[in-house]
Amino acid sequence: MTTDIARMDMLAQAALVQTNKASPRELVDAAWNRIDRLNPAINAVIRHMRQEAEDTLAAGQAGPFAGVPFLIKDISLAYAGVPTSAGSPLLADIPEPVDSELMARYRRAGLVTLGKTNTCEFGTLGTTEPILFGPCRNPWDLQRSSGGSSGGSAAAVAARMVPVAHANDGAGSIRIPASCCGLFGLKPSKGRISYAPKFGEGSVGAIGAEHCVSITVRDSAALLDATEGPMPGDPYMAPRPQESFLSQTERPPRSLRIAVTDTALLGTRLERACVEAVHSTARLCEELGHTVEFVEPKFDYEAYERTYRRFWTLTATRTIHLISQATGMAIDTAAAHCEAFNKYLYEHGKAVTAGQYLVDIVFFNRFAREMAAFLTKYDVWLTPTLGTVPPLLGHFDAAVHGGDKVMDRFMEFLPFTPFANMTGEPAMTVPLFWDENGMPVGSHFTASYGQEGLLFALARQLEQARPWADRLPEVSA
Repeated sequence: MTTDIARMDMLAQAALVQTNKASPRELVDAAWNRIDRLNPAINAVIRHMRQEAEDTLAAGQAGPFAGVPFLIKDISLAYAGVPTSAGSPLLADIPEPVDSELMARYRRAGLVTLGKTNTCEFGTLGTTEPILFGPCRNPWDLQRSSGGSSGGSAAAVAARMVPVAHANDGAGSIRIPASCCGLFGLKPSKGRISYAPKFGEGSVGAIGAEHCVSITVRDSAALLDATEGPMPGDPYMAPRPQESFLSQTERPPRSLRIAVTDTALLGTRLERACVEAVHSTARLCEELGHTVEFVEPKFDYEAYERTYRRFWTLTATRTIHLISQATGMAIDTAAAHCEAFNKYLYEHGKAVTAGQYLVDIVFFNRFAREMAAFLTKYDVWLTPTLGTVPPLLGHFDAAVHGGDKVMDRFMEFLPFTPFANMTGEPAMTVPLFWDENGMPVGSHFTASYGQEGLLFALARQLEQARPWADRLPEVSA
């Protein structure tokens, strides 16, 4: 039974409780057993919340996913009484006063939170190797990165510790680790999930989005149904769906016009496996009756890269200012306690003037309009998710390689995922390809704003044509 549960997705586990074939206690105990056995090898869970889980079980479960074990990423999402470290010792001992609205929705859905997952410091890198907690290892190859910044969540789900875990995404942080770990990962449209009450937006320029990584497409759709929707005062509100996202996975999409790009647009290289993955996915889409056209959106990508590199420095700079405000520590003192890459970002970010930031926002608004116009000609845009396969641990260590070199590697690793963050469009990675060394390589789809339902329908069709849930990594339950 324990082995069977480990292979079940969220909805299947919830069905066991609903039909009295298993109790919440049995699901939770089985998950604890998997975490205790597997986590020492991959270091995905960095805070075990056993007492909190016991309190949740004692209170009883209701909701569509009652009793299903769950993990939350240790950044952005607030769980009352528990610190949100964001991978930094500066925040590791400061408990949250209240739940975030998203956490409250997870509770109402019946999920039982067992712990917090590993993330890089401040979520500013595409890997999960914080000094505070140590590196999270990829379950498919323990010498490689699990991606980031939601690498702990992705590694835990890939290893089948839990069927689904919270994640968030400011430059690809749902989609990067999902690709690295062979999972499904969707970044919702801007404003789809509220950041209330603490924030109006997840990061500078409203580039952030909250959701999850999951084994199956239907789990992602069902969880978005349970958590989407605005709160009073939210600065952005995605259009409400006309029907549930889950119901949209239950029928295939109409024949779609799919634009395909198999070259990096920022002048970086694409590894052969990433190109092969997108070609394989394009062929599969054709076999399923969709129209495929190889094309590159026309835009000034040199200007985009210059502006983006400057813009990204503000992610760490903003966080360091917020830490200073919360702790009373001088800003430069807080920065001095950060890891090498965030020190690098801060030193460059504090030189960006308010005027320059506002000009850059205008640039990205124009970029969003250009991309939206491109997607009026096509239903979705298919690209590689990443520029390379998951790198070896240490590849992004700025203390060793220097900030400039790591920023170059950052741009090379994620040449496509940040576009959807800057435009607010929904995007997903789908695990349809494994390279010659057995490493998963995701395929990335972007749709027009508010069109998560279309992405879910396509993803479910691809999942049925080329199932992946039974492919298990080296370290798994």
